Amino acid sequence: MRTWGPLIAICLGTFLLLTDVTIVTVALPAIAKDLHSGMADLEWAVDIYALALAALLLGVGSSADRFGCRKIYATGLATFAGASLACALSPDIAALIVARGVQGVGAAAMLGTTIALLGTCVEDSERGLAFGVWGATSASAVAVGPIAGGLLTEHGDWRWIFLINLPISVVAAVFVIRYVKETPKKRTGRLDVLGVLAFTVAAGAATWLLIRVHGNSWTSATTLILGAVAVGAFVVFVVVERLHPDPMLDLSLFRSPAFSGIAVAGFFMQAAAFAYLLFTSLWLQSVLKLGPVDAGLVFLPLSLAAFLTAILAGRFGQRSPYLFIGAGLPLIGAGALAQTFLTARSTASAVLPGMIVVGIGVGLATPTMSAAALSAAPADRGGMAGAAVNTFRQLGYAVGIALFGVVFDARVRSAVDRHGLADADTVAAALGSGQAQPLIARAPSLEGVVREAFAAGLDATCLVAAIAGFIGGASVLGLALVRASADPKRPRRVPPCP
Repeated sequence: MRTWGPLIAICLGTFLLLTDVTIVTVALPAIAKDLHSGMADLEWAVDIYALALAALLLGVGSSADRFGCRKIYATGLATFAGASLACALSPDIAALIVARGVQGVGAAAMLGTTIALLGTCVEDSERGLAFGVWGATSASAVAVGPIAGGLLTEHGDWRWIFLINLPISVVAAVFVIRYVKETPKKRTGRLDVLGVLAFTVAAGAATWLLIRVHGNSWTSATTLILGAVAVGAFVVFVVVERLHPDPMLDLSLFRSPAFSGIAVAGFFMQAAAFAYLLFTSLWLQSVLKLGPVDAGLVFLPLSLAAFLTAILAGRFGQRSPYLFIGAGLPLIGAGALAQTFLTARSTASAVLPGMIVVGIGVGLATPTMSAAALSAAPADRGGMAGAAVNTFRQLGYAVGIALFGVVFDARVRSAVDRHGLADADTVAAALGSGQAQPLIARAPSLEGVVREAFAAGLDATCLVAAIAGFIGGASVLGLALVRASADPKRPRRVPPCP
């Protein structure tokens, strides 16, 4: 169990935290109905988790290098389990959003230490297999979320999507206690608290701006203030990191074209592959009238393709990770592009081919991205490098949901406006909150408008996702940000646990 014990502990936690990124997507209509929430509230319920996860990963990586990865990982697992219980008991949407935020804090503590734990607690000869298994878990977990959420929501209640985390957390904790050894403490000095706060404010303000722009114009006072806060906080963050004697993010890492390319690719991969699934889920359930289980099963081809491809990529892609990443991102873009031809008459089968292609791309890029991050950074910055890449990935997801929400809302409103309806805003708001069927029940004549508008909104969203995938691929292949400093014949080694 020298390899499999730690690997099971790490993969269980990774599966939990990444599944919860998307597990709420198919439960959104049920949550909206039960907690009386609108589109902005639903976006926050999804986004606050990814935002907390992204905002705290850098601080977690820095803390792990000081206090040890095992201690931080175990603390995160306990926090995640407690917050999951709070989510399940939420009496209203505000309580759910707060609990999801705390859940994201625990997830950050786990995800920010997983790569470093793999790099130090797995023998060199088993590292390719370990990254392959972990990569397969990571690649499939986000896509498994909607399936698990559908089963639990349809055969139980949406609150079960959070309660199911508790027994799995207990099993993961047992493996952590028994098999995972503490990693060496590589850094000393005071924590970069101001840097953590500045980065959190910058990421939060930027995401809030994109979500609030649904009800405000780009030139409104609220939008301009949030934009100024985001830019100002980011400037403070950069200044603090440059001046701090031991920053949570060593900006010199970005002098490496390899590391910069991996970070950019991670951002666009997560946005392109997963952020649009929220809107696909709403379309499947509120327009096509699929149940949560059937809607979740639509995502199964993506999940299976990602899982199978990631096992192979993790095993055989460690010596040429940049080639695998560079091939995976354009495939994700192509898969998203294949889902942009929806019409008012489209059925669920229209998105299946594109999802398979997206899954293959995710499977190619995910495990090799983690290995490439470690090889592109000094050994004593393993926790920091892993956390930084995962930060960019989760920021991509959080920003993607918010940005796609803007695109979706604008396209739906435009499609509704073309029909000259007096209550166009009401119709668009109902579609965005997953309430298409109640709207059609009150006014059956609107069914054609609803189907056309939602298809148009989803087409536009997938088009932006496709562009993101192609940009990510260009950052690796076309611009050669990674290849310039990559030497796959001489990968850097991270010393194993003592």
